[in-house]
Amino acid sequence: MASSYTGLGTELMTTGENAGTWGSTTNTNIQILEEAVRGYVAISANSDQTLSLTDGSTGDSIRNMVIALTGTLSANRTITVPAIEKMWVIDNQTAGAYTLTIKASGQTGVTWAATDKGTKILYANGTDV
Repeated sequence: MASSYTGLGTELMTTGENAGTWGSTTNTNIQILEEAVRGYVAISANSDQTLSLTDGSTGDSIRNMVIALTGTLSANRTITVPAIEKMWVIDNQTAGAYTLTIKASGQTGVTWAATDKGTKILYANGTDV
């Protein structure tokens, strides 16, 4: 039976799997958890973005706990996130008087008003933010 992956992308190894690479896989899983619990990243919101997770891999922006949205908005912008259960602290550091929405594909999400440059704690419930 092959490995499976959690919503955060950590690998759930089956018994006897990954002989010789178990330590490497475990280290990657711990790094993924660290990103999810205490990670920080800045993402440009100059254009609409679709952020995704890659199973068994580190460095995906949307996995981080704290995300700063930067840049100058020249139109209303949307950041589309995976439909997973996850909490984020999102800091809208953008310039420009346009709205900024964080949502799962096809959903409504949460919107910062054109003059709102504050920080929000967001929770995705597996369907929407």
